[in-house]
Amino acid sequence: MPTFHYTARTRDGRRAEGTLEAADRHAALLELQRRQLIPVRVHEGGAPAPGRPTLGERLRRGSRRRPALSLRALLQFTQELSDLLSSGMTLGEALHAMARRASGDTTATALITDLRDQIIRGSSLSDALASHPETFPPLYVSMVRAGEAAGSLAEALERLVRHYQRAQETRERILMALTYPAIVLTVGGLTVVFIMVVVIPRFAAIFAELGSTLPLPTRILIGLSRAVTGVRGLVLLAVLAAAGLAIRRTLKSEQGREWWHRMQLRLPLIRDVAAAAAYTQFAQTLGSLLANGVPVLQALSIVEHTVGNRVIAREIREARQRVTDGSTISGPLAAGKVFPPLLTDMLAVGERTGDMPGALNHIARHYEAQLDRTLKLFLTVLEPLLIVTIATIVGFVAISMLAAVFDLTSGLKA
Repeated sequence: MPTFHYTARTRDGRRAEGTLEAADRHAALLELQRRQLIPVRVHEGGAPAPGRPTLGERLRRGSRRRPALSLRALLQFTQELSDLLSSGMTLGEALHAMARRASGDTTATALITDLRDQIIRGSSLSDALASHPETFPPLYVSMVRAGEAAGSLAEALERLVRHYQRAQETRERILMALTYPAIVLTVGGLTVVFIMVVVIPRFAAIFAELGSTLPLPTRILIGLSRAVTGVRGLVLLAVLAAAGLAIRRTLKSEQGREWWHRMQLRLPLIRDVAAAAAYTQFAQTLGSLLANGVPVLQALSIVEHTVGNRVIAREIREARQRVTDGSTISGPLAAGKVFPPLLTDMLAVGERTGDMPGALNHIARHYEAQLDRTLKLFLTVLEPLLIVTIATIVGFVAISMLAAVFDLTSGLKA
């Protein structure tokens, strides 16, 4: 029996390489699928094929640090491919036409050309997409593979477009909600820094020349100004920078990220936003996968890596391990006490009626609406809080300066 050397990716994106025995290349691909590996390259022989790296390999090596396509470009690629397939084009013709039109974007052109070449050599679209894991995540590849198996590739691509559009809209709602508070905080902080570094030292020099005793608030303010200027200011800036880097490194570690995601689900106001966003992502992703024919256990494995919160992802993983029949998931999710009863109850209704994608669609809409309400409440509380905080700081500075001026003028009159 021939020996095949393979290069593949695990479901979480790690590289796997080895050999296996199979009757032919198709049987080798089936064996890799049984092992839950995403094939990147399979060839007959016990060692890697020598020779110059292919275009796809060069693209993959260059895309390890960042995705080859942005989310907007990925949406455009998916929508165009779906439209061309729906119009009656074959897959190779559609990719060839897209490669010609993408001449202005060298990254997109090279990527689409590599996909087209793999299709011409006999690869399936899902296998070709899996060879670019930094651009096409397991969610994308799995839905395309299910669409190929069902003979409805164009419909699968259209579902992917709707899924990514909804995910992008959710992300944009959160970013837009945080834009105004970020602007207020930035402008207020820069104003306070300007006053402490430029304005107060000049007043301090004038007060020192007059030699009068200053009120306590003024002395505190001048002391703070001296602490943030000169050598002490540089030392303070270095300490703050070191603390920021330490916090960033901690939050990038597994334990730090786990702690921060757990705190997101506990802090007032923030927990409602984080939970609603995570449940929306869970329902949208799982619903899209199941509607496209992806098996439940495989879908849960993909959702685990896309939900965005480590605590909820761990609960999904544990629920997937508790699922025994591959179809009922509401019970295992409810047993963990992380998912709210409303979500698991609505999911149980979908299981009883045999319409899991429909139930998940209702869940996604419910938590999208809850996310909008929570964001409005968050802004209603946060905006005046920021304004009052900045106004208090500026007011303290103004009162401290005016108190000193009044004392000086009173002394001159006396």
